[in-house]
Amino acid sequence: MHKLPYLPAGREIFYVDIDHDFMQLAFNVARKGSLDTLHPTGAVLVKDGVPIGAGANGSSFHTRLGCVRKLLRVPTGKFYSLCSGCSPKNHAEQKAIKDALKRKKDPKGADLYLWGHWWCCQSCWQAMIDAGIRDVYLPKGAWDKFAKGRIETPLKGF
Repeated sequence: MHKLPYLPAGREIFYVDIDHDFMQLAFNVARKGSLDTLHPTGAVLVKDGVPIGAGANGSSFHTRLGCVRKLLRVPTGKFYSLCSGCSPKNHAEQKAIKDALKRKKDPKGADLYLWGHWWCCQSCWQAMIDAGIRDVYLPKGAWDKFAKGRIETPLKGF
């Protein structure tokens, strides 16, 4: 098991088969809705066995102007404020919560299925905790699929 860059005390990430129905739904959300062509990510909130919200990562900022963090080789999960496109408001987890609320669905007690990444950043964890999200699920082998060989090498000082 690989050490996660961030995991709040008392929380855990769970893993399901890639062909799990809700993981497949998260995959389709990423495939159809992500604006990030390098790392498409999709999240689905599920409560009582029913999807209540979905979101895909990205914004048009990267398409138009590129990514300052990638240019500077900032490590994953660090200094989101350097790039408007990397803002946590553009992360799939936070968009899924926003979508559920927009649909007048209470996310408290829901589970989040995330396809396209191997961990959740501190901002997203905080948003999920604040919203009352119960558990977070990633596909089995997420690190090998989404991180291995793509971990950024940080510049000195980061």
